[in-house]
Amino acid sequence: MSIAMLMRIGVVATAAMLAGAPAIAEKSAQESSKPANWRVPRTADGHPDLQGMWTNATITPLERPDQFGGRLALTDAEAATLEKVEADYNAEKDAPSDLSEAPGGRCRSGTGASCGYNNFWIDRGSQVVVYNGEKRSSLIVDPPNGKVPPLTPERQRAVAARAQTARNNFDGPETRSLGERCLLAFGSSSGPPMLPVLYNNHYQIVQNQNTVMILVEMVHDARIIRLGGTHPPKSVRKYMGDSIGRWEGDALVVETTNFTGREAFRGATENLRVIERFTRVGAATINYRFTIDDPAAFTKTWSGEIPLNATDDQIYEYACHEGNYALPGILAGAREEEKAAAANKGSTSR
Repeated sequence: MSIAMLMRIGVVATAAMLAGAPAIAEKSAQESSKPANWRVPRTADGHPDLQGMWTNATITPLERPDQFGGRLALTDAEAATLEKVEADYNAEKDAPSDLSEAPGGRCRSGTGASCGYNNFWIDRGSQVVVYNGEKRSSLIVDPPNGKVPPLTPERQRAVAARAQTARNNFDGPETRSLGERCLLAFGSSSGPPMLPVLYNNHYQIVQNQNTVMILVEMVHDARIIRLGGTHPPKSVRKYMGDSIGRWEGDALVVETTNFTGREAFRGATENLRVIERFTRVGAATINYRFTIDDPAAFTKTWSGEIPLNATDDQIYEYACHEGNYALPGILAGAREEEKAAAANKGSTSR
């Protein structure tokens, strides 16, 4: 958990698919965003130094709101309006509670008894994304409409069936989601792709000649990217997949495959392939781009961009399990429902 949060509470293009002119255009855009007198810092082995503490917290949504249509760039006035709305909302929700209001009145996630988090706990950022000097209306840049492409009909049916099973299956902890079990961050915070969520949007990058490690604040996931080599056989599946990186000029390009299928990012299958591009473009900025490739799930590939901004905050332990009685309570509740159903069945059969 970051210092900022504690105070409140007390990349990408694929080498094959984006070769040629598009890749050159992307590189030019990255280069043009660098300050004129700034040079990329390098490690002892000569590669760009990505190390440090970074955050991707932002109020910019993954998908573009309909009001902006096909327009990726915001005007300064539009960005200021969005940021003011966020600031006003937080000021209102952070005010002392009115004891006469309904339960969950300060809730940001759910309402009333279903309130997951009230605003006191939320730290999702206060500004829109600025990428290559452009204020953005969405993280998705392709397709041009800023929306996640539809799932294939077959995948839609599979996702619906899976959701139905999850809603009704409380046989044991293994039937619940990875996030509920504190095994993996929810909302793809750990990635790939690495996306902002309600809070804990900090990352620490450490690298050596052969490896890049990304420590994720949410659920303290440690993501290991091997530089060079090959992916293991398809029979070997990993949470967060298997990531292999390579340097292309000043950019770290990472390909991740071999997901377990339980991550199910936006309905993706275990055959999801994610290409990320990390490009240091300033002393305080890494441009992060990702491309999602899963023909079994999505009707086309899609891409997004978000900066990682340097922060002086530190990462503290996210003790997801400590004092967390939610999962035992859920399973105990299911056992009580089963007992009640059995008792009711027995009484009606007499």
